[in-house]
Amino acid sequence: MAEQLALVRQWLLLRTLSARRYGCTVKELAEEAAVSEKTVRRDLITFQQAGFPLQETVCPRGLKRWKLDITAEPALTFTFDEAVALYLGRRLMEPLAGTLFWEAAQRAFRKVRAMLGGERLKYVDRFAAMFHQTSPGAGDYSNHGEIIDQLVLGIEDRRAVFLTYQSLRATESVTYDAYPYGLIYHRGSLYLVGWSPDHGEIRHWKVDRIENAEVTEFPFQRPDDFDLAAHLEKSFGIYHGDGEIDVAIRFSPPVARYVKESRWHASQKLTPRPDGSLLAEFRLGNTEEIKHWILSFGRNAEVLEPPTLREEVIGELHALLSTYLHQPVPHRQEEKP
Repeated sequence: MAEQLALVRQWLLLRTLSARRYGCTVKELAEEAAVSEKTVRRDLITFQQAGFPLQETVCPRGLKRWKLDITAEPALTFTFDEAVALYLGRRLMEPLAGTLFWEAAQRAFRKVRAMLGGERLKYVDRFAAMFHQTSPGAGDYSNHGEIIDQLVLGIEDRRAVFLTYQSLRATESVTYDAYPYGLIYHRGSLYLVGWSPDHGEIRHWKVDRIENAEVTEFPFQRPDDFDLAAHLEKSFGIYHGDGEIDVAIRFSPPVARYVKESRWHASQKLTPRPDGSLLAEFRLGNTEEIKHWILSFGRNAEVLEPPTLREEVIGELHALLSTYLHQPVPHRQEEKP
């Protein structure tokens, strides 16, 4: 994870170095990124080691200015099909809407559109109509750009973030410190993963429910062996658990093929049965999310193991049946014009 440190800050510095025609001093860069001059000098060394064409100019009185010498690099060109592919893939970046990465991507797409132009652009848009990405319930982060930037900055600089958050069950928002470890994009929504000092445990915060985020000056020590993928290895989605729960589900023939076509979890074992049904087995840390997944199949999914999960599903079904049987059907009244 050391290679990812200060990613957002370095992105901003690279953008500044490429935009300033006459370059910048270390002091100007430090003020731009709100960090120390020592940090900027370390970043400049990182850029040089990475092969960026940094140019150092010594001005009168020994003042040094830095800039990216784009003339030293070959012109970045795309073939027609490469430009079209990038343009058609622009919707895949929508989860970054409102962030500085999104702004840079939009500038690039505008250049591609200008290159295509006129009738060619109309023709290319016909290809876009051939593909559609559904996003029911997906988060809209167009107004969360500043919050996401603060979270990423806290992740990269390993500084605590002061969060104002309203959980799904809470009636009012609360404010506390969080030590941000990383972001996860799951089923159309962004989640922050990090340590909560107030709760003494790793927690997940849905970014949609973060009302404000502010990076503080307080550093935190992130575990060197922490890895987002490993953290969620036992999760059937975003809920985290440390258990070792063996889950077995029987899917009836009408949905067996659908289940078999996808990879739902790293631990899955799918065994077709002679009667056309499918036995699906998983090893998970908790069963909260898989319970809702099972219920989505209705009568075509039956929990075999563990007994506790089977009882939970039965309870949900009883509650659902009670809702429909013991409550009168509400009549919609037509509004008068």
